[in-house]
Amino acid sequence: MNKAVTTSALIISSLLAPKVFSQDKDSAIVPFFFSTETMGATYGLAGVAKGVGQPQAALFGMGLYSSKDSYLTFLSAYNYALSSELLFTAQMYQAHFNEMPYYLGSQGKNDSRYEDKTVTNSDEEHYQAEFKYLLPWGTFKNEGLNGVFKPRRNVTTASPLESGVSSISFTPFYSLRKLDARDREGELATGFKLTFDWDNRDSVRNSSRGSHTALDITLGDQNWGFSDAWVKWEFQNSHYFALGPLGDLFDQQVVAFDIYTADTPTWNQCNGNQCARPPEQEQVSLGGLYRLRGSTSGRYHGRSAIHYSMEYRVMPEWQPLNDIPVINYYNMPWWQWVVFLESGRVADEYNLETLHQDMQWNIGAAVRFQVEGIVVRAEIAEGSDEGMFRVMINQPF
Repeated sequence: MNKAVTTSALIISSLLAPKVFSQDKDSAIVPFFFSTETMGATYGLAGVAKGVGQPQAALFGMGLYSSKDSYLTFLSAYNYALSSELLFTAQMYQAHFNEMPYYLGSQGKNDSRYEDKTVTNSDEEHYQAEFKYLLPWGTFKNEGLNGVFKPRRNVTTASPLESGVSSISFTPFYSLRKLDARDREGELATGFKLTFDWDNRDSVRNSSRGSHTALDITLGDQNWGFSDAWVKWEFQNSHYFALGPLGDLFDQQVVAFDIYTADTPTWNQCNGNQCARPPEQEQVSLGGLYRLRGSTSGRYHGRSAIHYSMEYRVMPEWQPLNDIPVINYYNMPWWQWVVFLESGRVADEYNLETLHQDMQWNIGAAVRFQVEGIVVRAEIAEGSDEGMFRVMINQPF
């Protein structure tokens, strides 16, 4: 089993992330170190400034350099209110990787083998700006921005008009990937994504009731020309069911379900050798931090996909974290044990019968903590031909 350890600087950012509506400005700069099979020994620096200009906003920056002469920079500005209904977020990412594994062309098919990867040097760039319009429904209608950002919300009904936070986002983006294995020919994608999101969960960090639904429609091409534009849609829906406590063992039990499906309807619109398809870094994909977590990021990709997740999450009554020296410096009110099962596949046609045949699977377990208001998760997952151990932030869904 290949256990590539993804202990990235996201862990550091999770400890520094802004507390919602903190009245005091705060900032920190933290050095970090990790070592992985793909990156080697890596050193970095992460910094955050909370409440800059607005109480709910934050600035974050990170840079790292590895023993393989790989490097990465990331800058972002989160949740700036342009008006009482409009939020703005911007992200800028640049990286150079040496001897990084990629699954190119047929190597990313559903029936491909893990060993058929391409190890090469690469340059990656991604820039995006999100404009999120909060719809005058549910929580925002009744409580304004305070209701949008508070850690726990009431789930009153199954209607977006009455419960939860609904929004429409417009996100222009620029994406570029250059690989030595392809003679440095760059794969460029520009365009925008339109998202409808309805978050009807009782808690973003530790959901026990409600649901979360998102529909994304992406229009992309090269250099904003849209002469051979491709279209991709993605739909995700999650549900959470509280089972209550279990004697003196567990204070909380939750069963969580998630379904994701996506398609690129322009995939077969071809003019000679030119087809209206996104470059591989923007294709529908499985593998990574959120879907088929036992597989390398982007391990499977193509025109369409379907994916199912089920998690059983418990919060033990026994909580020793606040009694451990050094660790108890941080506010860690709960931890969570999780077992999960996933299945999914990609295909070059959107056919439900095809998508449910020869599906890939993952089984895994995780321990999750709330650290200073942010969920940190450590999980191990085993798939049909690959396994992975990762440490990261946020619930997968």
